[in-house]
Amino acid sequence: MKIPKNLKFTRDHEWVRVEDNIAYVGITDFAQSELGDIVYVEIETEGETLNREETFGTVEAVKTVSDLYMPVSGTIEEINTALEDEPELVNKDPYGEGWMIKIVLDNKEEIDDLLDAEAYKEISDDKNKD
Repeated sequence: MKIPKNLKFTRDHEWVRVEDNIAYVGITDFAQSELGDIVYVEIETEGETLNREETFGTVEAVKTVSDLYMPVSGTIEEINTALEDEPELVNKDPYGEGWMIKIVLDNKEEIDDLLDAEAYKEISDDKNKD
C-alpha cells in the first residue's frame, strides 16, 4: 500500500495535497483497495462551500457505495471530470489522475489537524489487522 509522505490524510481514508491556498482531495490507496472496482463517482457540489466533515459526494464500487467527506472547510472549485468517463482512475492512480476535487481553503490551519503519512500508516495497519 502506497502512502506518499508529501500528503495529509483523514481517518476516513482521504488524502489532501495542499498547493498555496488550494487543496486537492481524493481517496487513499487503502480506501480504493477496500472498495474494490470503482464504477461511479458522484460529486454534485462544485461551487459549494462546505465545512470540514460534510459530505461532498459518493463513490460507488461493485460491492458498496461510500460517502466522501470534506477533509477541510472550503469551496469546491473544481471536480475531476475525467472520473465521469473513467472512474477506474481512482483504482489505477488514487494519488494522481484519480483526484476528486479541488478546494479553495477557508482555513489553512485545518490542515494541521490532519494526519501525516506515518500516523495514517498506523491507522491503516490497525485496520488491516481487524
